[in-house]
Amino acid sequence: MELQSIKNRFGIIGNSTALNHAISIAIQVAPTDLSVLISGESGVGKEVFSHIIHQLSLRKHNPFIAVNCGAIPEGTIDSELFGHEKGSFTGAHEARKGYFETVNGGTIFLDEISELPLGTQARLLRVLESKEYIRVGSSKVQKTDVRVIAASNVNLIDRVQVNRFREDLYYRLNTVPIKVPPLRERKEDISVLFRRFCIDFSEKYNSAPIQLDEEAKELLTSYNWNGNVRELKNMAEQISVLAKNKLVSAEELRSFIPGANHSNLPMLASANGGHVSEFSEREILYKVLFDMRNDINELKKAVYGLMPAEQFSNQNFIPASYTENSIPQQLQNEKAVMIDKNKSEPIVIEESLSLVEKEKELIGKALKKHRGRRRNAAKELGISERTLYRKIKDYNIPEGGF
Repeated sequence: MELQSIKNRFGIIGNSTALNHAISIAIQVAPTDLSVLISGESGVGKEVFSHIIHQLSLRKHNPFIAVNCGAIPEGTIDSELFGHEKGSFTGAHEARKGYFETVNGGTIFLDEISELPLGTQARLLRVLESKEYIRVGSSKVQKTDVRVIAASNVNLIDRVQVNRFREDLYYRLNTVPIKVPPLRERKEDISVLFRRFCIDFSEKYNSAPIQLDEEAKELLTSYNWNGNVRELKNMAEQISVLAKNKLVSAEELRSFIPGANHSNLPMLASANGGHVSEFSEREILYKVLFDMRNDINELKKAVYGLMPAEQFSNQNFIPASYTENSIPQQLQNEKAVMIDKNKSEPIVIEESLSLVEKEKELIGKALKKHRGRRRNAAKELGISERTLYRKIKDYNIPEGGF
């Protein structure tokens, strides 16, 4: 089947090599009954690939269902997937069929498969290997003929290594892997996608479609798009509604792009001594960490300056400012410096710059502050409650914080 006709049928826009390769694999595997694992960042459109596989398969006239595993509470997901018997748990007033029973003969798409509890993973493995399952609260083995397509926005191998995902299930799901590229690896598709979205929104809101000048197009293409196609589409809708001019300049576009107007971001020097407007995430991160370290050290100096030197006498350590030794100002700006009164050499104390440790520390403090109330802690941290729950499990943080 022609690649372009598939794109037109399923509304896929773009012509990057990585995208075309992913679509080609989906077309090839569709007529089989093999399990497929679709990987890619959030917002890249993984669910579209599940529809391609189902619609091009022999099961296309049978049911299809998409299940977001991360949106179903851990205590009820077994019942949702496999069904339950009457009285099997509190609130089970009648027997209920699960998805694997109602979609028998069709396809089930399990999105965010990494969020499945280990017990549910064992049940799913049995379905994949023997096409058998047991309802919650029952002892009767039932058969099902369902094709499983799974998707994940995290690296499942990493989850396997920390015993958060079953290795046998991973290899059973990963019979045919499909990698959907992030938008930043499809830069040639960004302008085309944006134009398509703007045309769609102009029809929706009965207005003329907006356009970008050349400088704005360059800004659009160079932006990182961490939210991928979903973020691009949302921004296109904002601009279509809120833009003052139908020909949007780079200056106006910056007001819609998060972080574009922050003056405290680093500026890279070009070869001719000028400045360039774009910089990598790594360089931004280095700048932020460097500024953070300096701020912490300045705070320490201020605190030490307010405390009497006798407080440090028991440990034979005092701040550098309390000694007669001359320490270069540059060294004091770079590291936290302490002087052992029994020695002449300064002791330099390195600060930890691990993002993981800092994130873990902040989450622990937020939970402690809000007495384990995840919703309040998540709100203060600026993340979703589900993301907070996942990080608590990843970092093995106590419920009450620390």
